[in-house]
Amino acid sequence: MNSWRSFLKAGVLEWLLEKENPGVRLLTLTTILDRPADDPEVVDSSRDVMQTGVVPKILARQNPRGYWELPDRFYTAKYKGTVWQLIILAQLGADGRDKRIRRACEFVLETSQDPVSGGFAHRRSAKTGAGLPSEVIPCLSGNLVWSLIRLGMGDDPRVKQGLDWIARYQRFDDGIPKAPKGWPYDRYVMCWGTHTCHMGAVKALKALAAIPEKGRTSEVKKMIENGAEHVLKHHVHKKSHDLSSVSKPGWLRLGFPLMYQTDILEILDILTGLGYRDPRMREAMDVLLSSQDDQGRWKLQQTFNGRFQTNIERKGFPSKWLTVRALSVLKCFFS
Repeated sequence: MNSWRSFLKAGVLEWLLEKENPGVRLLTLTTILDRPADDPEVVDSSRDVMQTGVVPKILARQNPRGYWELPDRFYTAKYKGTVWQLIILAQLGADGRDKRIRRACEFVLETSQDPVSGGFAHRRSAKTGAGLPSEVIPCLSGNLVWSLIRLGMGDDPRVKQGLDWIARYQRFDDGIPKAPKGWPYDRYVMCWGTHTCHMGAVKALKALAAIPEKGRTSEVKKMIENGAEHVLKHHVHKKSHDLSSVSKPGWLRLGFPLMYQTDILEILDILTGLGYRDPRMREAMDVLLSSQDDQGRWKLQQTFNGRFQTNIERKGFPSKWLTVRALSVLKCFFS
């Protein structure tokens, strides 16, 4: 088996460690170079994330009450609304202790979460102001639970309730005879149906994988096993019942940051982070490797630039965010 360092081209680490992108620098120091949290460069980079680059630009456009755009359009204002900013900030390595981010977390918990079930909805009730139970969807629930954990709120009872929702209701069906019945399955066939939406399954697995290993209950561990097997059954990006076919060609075009969509890099990142080195990952790994250019970098192949609060990298150009994450995946898989 190849050493992951064989994919590390000359000059790539220096490029990733440039100070103009402190989030990438932070991720490189911690995931590629294995620097501890108290390393002076890690501490400096964590501080710089909040002071330079994209994160402060996003936070500068936040309403003092914690939301972006219109409060009721926290989801439908794609991709400038509040839930999307929280997801983006978590992916950028923002510091969840910042009071502006805490306000955004509180806003999302108060307006998107169904307080009874713990799932997250794309609309809120005009009567209660909280998330509508009928509008709870799995991809949003997974995304927001993951984001809230990444932003330091994993011990909040409401976030734990969101995890409970995933553990209780998330399905990993792979072409069952009849679609499930009852709440929350009746509302959105495209999310559940006879074959679970692959993107919803990925986001749920991502959220569960964000729980520190020592904090995973036996139920969560079983859910992780089921979710990982569901993805592996699809060889990451194929149709499970026809492995010669790609499920969605868009999953082969790497993007950052990702919203409710997914791609092979995100899925491989989740699986390798969980310790998987399954042969069924190899096809997706080969696609990832084939996307590396002669300089050892990965280009941004798809983006929602123009629809964000501020643009993040340039389509068609080498992406630091993709490159550091791809190297992290290769390090985990080939070490």
